[in-house]
Amino acid sequence: MIVVADTTPIISLLKINRLDLLNKLFGNIQIPHGVFDELTQNTNFADEANEISHCSFIHIQNVASREVSLFKKATGLDQGESEALVLTDKLNADLVLLDEIKARQVARAIGFNIMGTIGILKTAYNDAFMTAEEIRIAVETLRSTGRHIGDKVFATLLETLN
Repeated sequence: MIVVADTTPIISLLKINRLDLLNKLFGNIQIPHGVFDELTQNTNFADEANEISHCSFIHIQNVASREVSLFKKATGLDQGESEALVLTDKLNADLVLLDEIKARQVARAIGFNIMGTIGILKTAYNDAFMTAEEIRIAVETLRSTGRHIGDKVFATLLETLN
């Protein structure tokens, strides 16, 4: 299975110390250089950058800057999201990991299969890599660190886990 990831799902999994879920659920993960840069260039997150830089199952891919530039202009998405979607197309990936609403709308319109952080957690539960309580704590942690996860989405997630 070929899986491409944008920045936010990776950051979310780093925040809950469960980056390992990507490898357990999907094997290798492909990210474009723009996503790698977003993950590693903020000096306030040196530990996280080091973890990403040394992660054996995350592979950095090049994408054509002209394609990305045109895609970015046409969609209004940021660099990382644009590169992730161009890479998804280039690799004919089976799945793209995205959280941002606009990027998900664009990906859906193109016909890509999408999963976000909540979907990753739900799949981890279904595959017995996390318990319902671990997911509840993880989502509360994400919400307390500034990740927007609405009450309705949280409640629906908890209902599906019981």
